Amino acid sequence: MSPHPHQVDISRTIDAVWRMESARVIGGLVRMVRDVGLAEELAQDALVAALERWPADGVPDNPGAWLMTTARNRAIDRLRHLKLREEKHVQVAWELEQLQEDVAAREEHLLDDTVGDDVLRLMFIACHPVLPQDSRVALTLRLLGGLETGEIARAFLANEATIAQRIVRAKRTLAEAKVPFEIPRREELPERLSAVLGVVYLVFNEGYAASSGDDWMRPALCEEAMRLGRVLAGLMPEEPEVHGLVALMELQASRLHARSGPDGEPVLLMDQDRSRWDRLLIGRGLEALERAQRLGGASGFYALQAAIAACHARALAPEDTDWQRIVALYDALARLTQSPVVELNRAVAVSMASGPEAALPLVDALLDEPKLSSYHPLPSVHGDLLFRLGRLEEARAEFERAAAMTGNARERELLLARAARCQA
Repeated sequence: MSPHPHQVDISRTIDAVWRMESARVIGGLVRMVRDVGLAEELAQDALVAALERWPADGVPDNPGAWLMTTARNRAIDRLRHLKLREEKHVQVAWELEQLQEDVAAREEHLLDDTVGDDVLRLMFIACHPVLPQDSRVALTLRLLGGLETGEIARAFLANEATIAQRIVRAKRTLAEAKVPFEIPRREELPERLSAVLGVVYLVFNEGYAASSGDDWMRPALCEEAMRLGRVLAGLMPEEPEVHGLVALMELQASRLHARSGPDGEPVLLMDQDRSRWDRLLIGRGLEALERAQRLGGASGFYALQAAIAACHARALAPEDTDWQRIVALYDALARLTQSPVVELNRAVAVSMASGPEAALPLVDALLDEPKLSSYHPLPSVHGDLLFRLGRLEEARAEFERAAAMTGNARERELLLARAARCQA
């Protein structure tokens, strides 16, 4: 028996609210209970309560405040029933009781006025140097990005079980190391910055091109990533890579409205109506890029990508794109990263600058790369080059292979349509 349409709508609303509010709720709880794992568990308890009560009671006017209040109540109950003897836990329980007394009057203040600090605090806690770099990013994506373990695994080009174990170990390590639950001193920020930027970058990427689900994009994730990037730019105004990342996100986000058609179908870069690109975001992105370059960060990981995005942003029509410049930027990025994903993107740029016959050997060299074995853009790009060279049967097989590998329904439809064109 299929669920009632009202239940489906409520479930979608709860899912959307959770993706928007979970980081704030977990961040606030971490400040209270001093334990990342426990905070996430309590937030999940509040989500379960929402799933049980909202279908009957309706969605509250302030769903984020409802989740925070419910999670805080669960925290108080948990601490009462644990009967912990250590004085610090008794003190925490007492503080929570005090907070609970006037929660109705203070809820808006707690969510609106401290959310920025709470989210940043959680980011820098999860990116503590006691954790390996990959674990920092994976844990923070799970807590703050609203990403499922499978989505994080795809971002890392890794096995889902491996990522799940990495996240569990990271939470255990933070607890055992008794990491202080506060934003580190300003002089300690740089050593954690790389991981924090990596998290923001991957959250934005997941919003820009969703790895799974029925939607081509998840704009709310892009907006949250840009918000965090701007906060970081204010916190660390002399760090060029912060401005490089902000520039990249602003420039990429300028295309969001043009990346899908009337029915939500994907529209690829070269087919987009560029009059729909957001000129305000382009201006902000170019300004941030100039700032990164003035600070000496022109050759940074994010600034180089932003410079590539700027080449597209400055081209009023597809044929105006400076593909030679983009290839040169990808050359620099490839030297910096040694990444097969960058090499694949570079091959696309080469195909646009010099033709598909020049790019095909570059892509052929990546076909046996282990890190790209489940990376669907590889057969998609390969199929595109083969299609442009008139090798239609081979192209069809590659498009179908890419369609079978992607977790995104919209992208699968696009790839299968391209496969069908090869047969037509």
